[in-house]
Amino acid sequence: MKTKNWKHLMKLFVLTAAVSVVAAGCGSPNNAGNAKQANSGNTAAPAEAVTISLGLLPSIDAIPFIIAHEQGFDKQHHVNLDIQTFKSAKDRDVAFQAGKVDGLSADLVAISIYNEAGLDVKITSTTTGEFDLLTGNDEVKEVKDLKGKTVILSKNTSTQYTVAMMLKQAGLTEDDITVTEVPQIPTRLELLKNNKADAAVLPEPFVTMGRSAGLRVLSSTHSAGINPFVLAFPQSAIDAKGQGIRDMYAAYDEAVNYMKTHDQSEYIDLIIKEVGYPDTLKNEIKVPEYLPANQVDVKEVEAAFVWAREKGLLTKELSAEEVISDVQFKK
Repeated sequence: MKTKNWKHLMKLFVLTAAVSVVAAGCGSPNNAGNAKQANSGNTAAPAEAVTISLGLLPSIDAIPFIIAHEQGFDKQHHVNLDIQTFKSAKDRDVAFQAGKVDGLSADLVAISIYNEAGLDVKITSTTTGEFDLLTGNDEVKEVKDLKGKTVILSKNTSTQYTVAMMLKQAGLTEDDITVTEVPQIPTRLELLKNNKADAAVLPEPFVTMGRSAGLRVLSSTHSAGINPFVLAFPQSAIDAKGQGIRDMYAAYDEAVNYMKTHDQSEYIDLIIKEVGYPDTLKNEIKVPEYLPANQVDVKEVEAAFVWAREKGLLTKELSAEEVISDVQFKK
């Protein structure tokens, strides 16, 4: 990646410092390579195995990849997953720019920003993430009740995009609410708990923490049918490690099947550790119903790009098809 492209990218991130803020305030960076494999009998990857390094945030969409590595499914499919989790999107992007990771967990708004900066980054699949819109205001029963109310989020990011889509479904626009920008997720939760705003966008584990404190979920990316969460690779990595990426997805799908066929108690401690749930909420954690990896819907990308253009984040003529890779799935 050329220096001037990276400088351009960093300028854009002044506006989008929390492009994927799902991990703000969570634990310290942790290389999943340090995690112990559940089956100590697994041997090192064979010499011909390709290493795929992933830059992930400590969030629920990372879990199938981590389980794939923990259970040795990656080795079984002749790929070595080098999973590196980062405290923030900024740290992840620095590692990505430095070539320390091949691919990364991202979102559709981030994809528009990367490509605006001249980085040829492609979506290889969706991932299972979730944002929830929570409230502690008894007068707010539905999203439409937010008209004239205050909502906490991070501007020019996927959280703002999520709120925009939820409002649209409720017959409102972003002009119908007052936005308070708070990039730090723990602070959002505290402000909402102390009635300093009417609603806020939160990821896990803060959703579960909020619900345990009496907050209510108005909507979520899942219930609203919005999925901005993706896994992405630069085209150069796709060209160099195409088979390794396909093997990675085979291991991912096996991890998804593992979670479906094993009791949650067998892997809940790993989720608590990696996502950052408090141990006290162990019995309240609702693990997502993970699905096998699949490619992003073109319409999802188009909708996100339209919004990004409205916000001035994307000025290039860039189609959804141009950022979708068929290394694993056909467009």
